[in-house]
Amino acid sequence: MSKEITEITEYFLELDALKLINRRTYIDGGVRVENSAEHSWHLAMACWSISRSFGIALSEEKLLKLALVHDLGEIDAGDTFLYSGDRSTAHTAERKCVKRLENHNGNAISDLSEIWEEQETGKSIETKLLKAIDRLLPFIHNISSKGKTWQELGIKKSQVLKAHAFIADDFPEIHSWMLENIQVAVQEGWLNDS
Repeated sequence: MSKEITEITEYFLELDALKLINRRTYIDGGVRVENSAEHSWHLAMACWSISRSFGIALSEEKLLKLALVHDLGEIDAGDTFLYSGDRSTAHTAERKCVKRLENHNGNAISDLSEIWEEQETGKSIETKLLKAIDRLLPFIHNISSKGKTWQELGIKKSQVLKAHAFIADDFPEIHSWMLENIQVAVQEGWLNDS
């Protein structure tokens, strides 16, 4: 039993490494960047809350599992910035990491890769909401920090519009709110109007 507990606790430390992955998103109005573990927790809570606010019929258990695993692959792969020129290979390294975690002797979640794959490629309402809120959270942090990340990295309005356009299909209210705030960001000089 002691060996089993040791393997479980080693697995917990593997998962804890997500706290070491810093993102480009400034939190608390621009005080510091968040890490991927903080983002995953925030995403889970935000998805759960907004699903109830909007009265969306879905599986909360599935939604929360998707949110909790969605960035696990970053433990090995690191965070890929939303506006990065090449995001096409990020999923390969992340998928490999999730498989490694799933095969860890201390892991008891046998469908970890399956859940991760669902959030990556799935089309369920839970996945659609997850993806929309995953884009909304850094967006609201940019608004809160007066565009700190956008300004530091020279992000343009056209990039922000393109990255968030898909939200209009399933969550037009969220997308409309974002469009209003993009205009504010441009007017305030937080976002380049091109």
